[in-house]
Amino acid sequence: MNGNMKKNKTLRLILSYTILTFMTVIIIYPLLWTVGASFNPGNSLISTSIIPKNPTFDHYRELFAGKESLQYGKWYLNSLKISIFTMIGSMISVSFTAYAFSRFRFKGRKNALTLFLLLQMIPQFSALVALFVLAQMLGMMNSHWLLILLYIGGQIPMNTYLMKGYMDSIPLDLDESAKIDGASNTRIFLQIIMPLSRPMLAVVAMNGFTGPLGDFVLSSTILRAPEAYTLPIGLYNLVNEVMGASYTTFAAGALLISIPIAVIFLMLQKHFVSGLTAGGTKG
Repeated sequence: MNGNMKKNKTLRLILSYTILTFMTVIIIYPLLWTVGASFNPGNSLISTSIIPKNPTFDHYRELFAGKESLQYGKWYLNSLKISIFTMIGSMISVSFTAYAFSRFRFKGRKNALTLFLLLQMIPQFSALVALFVLAQMLGMMNSHWLLILLYIGGQIPMNTYLMKGYMDSIPLDLDESAKIDGASNTRIFLQIIMPLSRPMLAVVAMNGFTGPLGDFVLSSTILRAPEAYTLPIGLYNLVNEVMGASYTTFAAGALLISIPIAVIFLMLQKHFVSGLTAGGTKG
């Protein structure tokens, strides 16, 4: 009996490690190809390999060479600006909405939560025409601030659910004790709820920062001038030209996008995993 249990346990471990190894290869293999392509000479992917025979930094130099058709540095700053302000705006707006839904009972509360749930089911591209017309009516085509507001609005429904679920797990006794001591709702929110919600704030911050960096559909609808482009739009144009496509330069530019994401993730890693898990299971 014990022999069969040990055998079954060994088989389960082998199966688990096999699946983990397979998934690791699937994730790492494309990344290795991208790294290899960024150091390969030439512009075509046909002659590239994971380990370049004659590695070169020419593609990275080309990104910052100052060409009029390749304003990579400008696009990089544009993306960071939009991502940072979206992150800050998302944290502020989601914190207020989640606190209201978690701690207050008001008319229309359940209907509003249902509406948030329905909004998550509507694909982003279904509203592109309306957003394009709105941008033209407001005279805000090529406006980063309009794009930031749209990103923040898109972040609110899902992140509110996550944040509310986490706040629901914070005991109401803390609020009641603070009120007995004369604390207002604002003070309770700022000095009690927010410090305890730091793990979930880290999740909201990560979502708010990475979303704009990877978005192409919405940003390409609003931003039409090359100097207003974000990285996804600018890099797309590198491989969209029929005769002048540069896949290796695209690979170099794509790798550099990961640097700010990695920095933010390392800064928030301490809270990120626990916050994401708690928000999905509590409440």
